[in-house]
Parts: sequence; structure tokens; C-alpha cells
Amino acid sequence: MSTAPLPQQERSSRTGRKLMSALYYLTIIVCMFFFLLPLLWMLLNALKTPLQIVQLPPKLIFEPTLDNFRNVFNQQNFLRYIWNSLVIAAGSTVLGLVLGLPAAFSIARYKQKKLAVFILISRMVPGITFLLPLFIMFRTFSMVDTYTSLILAHLLVGLPFIVWVMVPFFESIPNDLMEAARVDGCSIFATFIKIILPISLPGVVTGGILSFIFSWNNFMFSVVLASNRTKTVPVAIFNFISYAQIDWGGLMAAAVVITLPVLVITIVTQKYVIRGLTAGAVKG
Repeated sequence: MSTAPLPQQERSSRTGRKLMSALYYLTIIVCMFFFLLPLLWMLLNALKTPLQIVQLPPKLIFEPTLDNFRNVFNQQNFLRYIWNSLVIAAGSTVLGLVLGLPAAFSIARYKQKKLAVFILISRMVPGITFLLPLFIMFRTFSMVDTYTSLILAHLLVGLPFIVWVMVPFFESIPNDLMEAARVDGCSIFATFIKIILPISLPGVVTGGILSFIFSWNNFMFSVVLASNRTKTVPVAIFNFISYAQIDWGGLMAAAVVITLPVLVITIVTQKYVIRGLTAGAVKG
């Protein structure tokens, strides 16, 4: 049984869809190449000797070495800096959630637009604007080079973001649900803890993860408010830069150490972050 030939218009339509699909995937491949090339180059240089790094043309096939990573952990004591970054990032994230979630709920519940704008402005203002006042204040109270000062400083990075992520979530929750809880005898606080937060868990996870990443990568506050005792990993990279030379191998290995935790967190939690960023945009 023979099949009739496809009409010219349908064949043209199929060809057009195939071309668009091919163009789409080609665009993705090109973008991924440019985004991943610096990471690949960083990893390759972290596994090379100093002579191999400066060799021209660069070799893509070589015998890898772990000497740069041994230098990072044994000579530069990077485990201490990683611990400092972990404590500061986790502390600022937890404190940001404790302060930011009630603030976002209040803004969404009582339509406090002026407070929302004020918090947004504090995020838009460059962080260096707050740096000198914070340093003077912390020096007055003998808090320079402490975890407390850095956690409070990093709140300027994470707290506004948490608030603005959570406001659409809380606005999407129907008022009838909260009124039903009030009728059953729940206070505002109990309603917030027992009903609102469990419903908004994807947004809480999203805000917490991104706040942690922003704090982990922050350089400016640590370079002024920290010294050897509380130095974080972005600032510790300067240990590989001296007046006479730059230890490119150690620098690349340290960059890999800094990037790896954030990369793993992003890959593992990407579906939760995407779900959290999009769920609040739908009014319930």
C-alpha cells in the first residue's frame, strides 16, 4: 500500500522545525563552550607544574600533578580558611532567614511597600558604601576580626535577597487559608510557623542556598574586616600573589577549591532553586 507524498507546505514546515531545533542546540553548545572553557582551563592549570603553565603553546596532554593542591592545604592552611568561610556563610544565612522570613511575611501580609523599597535600595547601593561605617562601628566595639562582625556585614548581601525572594511566595498564599487558621485559634505567629513556612519551603530553600553562595563568594567585607584569624577563602587567594611573582599553579588550585563547593551545591539543588524562583510567581 503506497503512501501519498507529503504536501509541499508540510515538508517545508518539518524542514523549518528541524533547522530551528538544530540552531537551538547549536546555540546551547556554543554558550556552554564559552561558559565552561574558563573552568576547564582553571582545572588544567591546577594540575600542571609552573613550567607547564607558562609554556607556549600550551599543552593539553600532559602528566598531571597534585603538588599545587598539596601546597594549598599543607603550606597555606586552606582548611582553616574554608572553615571560616563555612561558619560565616552559614551564620549569615541562618540569621538572614530568621530576620528575613518574618519581614517578608509582614510586607506581603500588610502591604508594606515602603519597607520593601527600603530593603531593595539597601541591596542596590554598592557594598563599599557601608564598608567604612561598618569598620568604624566594629572597631569601636572591638569586633574587628571576629565571626560576628563578618556575619553581620554579610547580612547586607543575603538579607535583602531573602526578603525579595519570599515576598512573592507569601503573597501567593490565599488569605482564606490564614483566616481559617485564625478561626481555629492560631495566633499570627503560630499561623506563620505551622502553616505559612511549610507551604513556602521551596522559597525558603532557594533563598537560603543563594544567600549562602553570595556570602561564600563575598570578598570586599572580608578583606577589610578580617585578618589571619577569620580570613575567608576569597581573601586567602592573595597568599599566592607576591611582589615578585604569582604562583599560578597554587592560585588555580585554590580557585578550584573555592569553586567546587558552590558548583556542587548548584548542581545538586538546581531543580529546587528553579522551582523556588518560579513558584512564587503564580498567584494561588
